[in-house]
Amino acid sequence: MKITELTPLMRTEDLAGTIEFYTSVLGFSEGEVNFDWGWTTLWIDEVAVMFAKPNEHMPYEKIGFTGTFYFTTDNVDAMWEKVKDKAKICYGIEEFEWGMREFAVYDNNGYILQFGQEIKAE
Repeated sequence: MKITELTPLMRTEDLAGTIEFYTSVLGFSEGEVNFDWGWTTLWIDEVAVMFAKPNEHMPYEKIGFTGTFYFTTDNVDAMWEKVKDKAKICYGIEEFEWGMREFAVYDNNGYILQFGQEIKAE
């Protein structure tokens, strides 16, 4: 047995707003979108995320997640410049002792999205 992929499926109460945030602010592109089902897949490069409106298949009280979604990039500074004036900032870009340069923003649902790049040793 081999697991070949992990694609987060996150709940949203505002599917259209979520698609707008991820495409306009972060630069994702739309994959499949089905407003009748309340579901979409969004892509950036080779990374996919799915969003779905609450439905009868899983218990639902409110949007919530106790972690973050961490995206590794090859140019964190370019991503920072792209989003810093368009998204609510969780923390600004900085270098950490664990060897990463990163920042975090909140999406329109309140999820924390971190973007990081490994700092090359000199």
